[in-house]
Amino acid sequence: MEWPAYLDEYEKLVIRMTPPRVMVDNAGCANATRVMIDSARKHGILLEAIQIITDLDMSIKKAYISSDGRWFMDVFHVTDLNGNKLTDESVIDYMEQSLGKIQFVGSKSIEGLTALELTGTDRVGLLSEVFAVLSDLQVNVVESKVWTHNGRIAALIYVKDCDSGFPIEDELKIDTIEAKLRNVLKGDNDIRSAKTLVSLEVTHTERRLHQMMFADRDYEQKPIIRTNGDSPIVSIQNCMERGYSGINVHCKDRAKLLFDVVCTLTDMEYVVFHATLDTTGDRAYMEFFIRHTDGTPISSDAEKQRVILCLRAAIERRASEGVRLELCADDRPGLLAEVTRTFRENGLNVTRAEISTTCDTARNFFYVTDSIGYPADPEIIESVRQKIGLSNLKVKEVPSIYHHKAERDDHPPAAGVGGAVLVSIGSLVKRNLYNLGLIRSYS
Repeated sequence: MEWPAYLDEYEKLVIRMTPPRVMVDNAGCANATRVMIDSARKHGILLEAIQIITDLDMSIKKAYISSDGRWFMDVFHVTDLNGNKLTDESVIDYMEQSLGKIQFVGSKSIEGLTALELTGTDRVGLLSEVFAVLSDLQVNVVESKVWTHNGRIAALIYVKDCDSGFPIEDELKIDTIEAKLRNVLKGDNDIRSAKTLVSLEVTHTERRLHQMMFADRDYEQKPIIRTNGDSPIVSIQNCMERGYSGINVHCKDRAKLLFDVVCTLTDMEYVVFHATLDTTGDRAYMEFFIRHTDGTPISSDAEKQRVILCLRAAIERRASEGVRLELCADDRPGLLAEVTRTFRENGLNVTRAEISTTCDTARNFFYVTDSIGYPADPEIIESVRQKIGLSNLKVKEVPSIYHHKAERDDHPPAAGVGGAVLVSIGSLVKRNLYNLGLIRSYS
């Protein structure tokens, strides 16, 4: 196990001698399964726990996090993606076992594949050009995730050689792949250098995408177009008497929201000591009390503004606008190049993509808009489906802008938003202890 540099020998001993205790309770909450974790604290353990839960396609509806001192005590209220309690005992057992090993297990990797990392300026048809290059070079795309945000694109593509079926290790071929993809990403007017990287070391895909877009400084770019006007609201205040910085976030709820926020805070070298997440309908309210890994709070207005921009970007990257299309077909060489070329020829822009291959069957999801970021014309979508195959390409989700928007209940934020005053740290600690079952009342 690789230890963080800031841990002394005593802290390492405590972690070795106190493996996490995990309890899953289906009786204590009427509409969710409670997952309780008690462990010695180390930097990143909160993110690892959330990552395990969300990677199992579970949705976190409420969370109470408390990790002062050397101990980490959390409660998560989770459901499946349909909003139901967990009932599959094999999934519950797997989650318990995985959470019980979070002190000692690194990120899950994908073996037998080569990873391609791409970042650059997004444009209509870029993904089509990328897949066309890979097809011409006899490179088979097995899995991939692509995010776009503020005019930038990040893609993590897992590939193997078409002929051998093995990872690509030939240095000459790797150099060729990098050079051709870099030329595609640069285009004619990329004012910042496009980046490509070929690696056999594969890490957690979504965490790596956040790191790539953060390194690309997508959070500094102005939004191209936002079609729903529902931007995240983030505010920060320092609690000097306790030595924390308090962060409030109010935004639309969605899958993996807590992961995206905590991932960004962790990679920015902040430690979450106390936090709550509450969801009401389609809204999420989050509150975090953080410090730097050296124990200091946010120290300047410039740093505060940077954290706000980075958290907004983290929330928006996965919340791509567009019609969600599912492609399910027999996998074959050049399939992705053909499908994305059809999108490009019909003026559709891919804002996000999730590509996977199982048992020679390709199951891919694409989020598409028109060429300037507005909702795509339904007639064009139908025309594209006819060209690719009505049974192969299906519309799975249509953005809310297509529908008449219902009046949203005017719920006041659970914890202040914008200029509202943060909940006192003392009250938050008591509330967390109550939800952790350590005290009987926090009133």
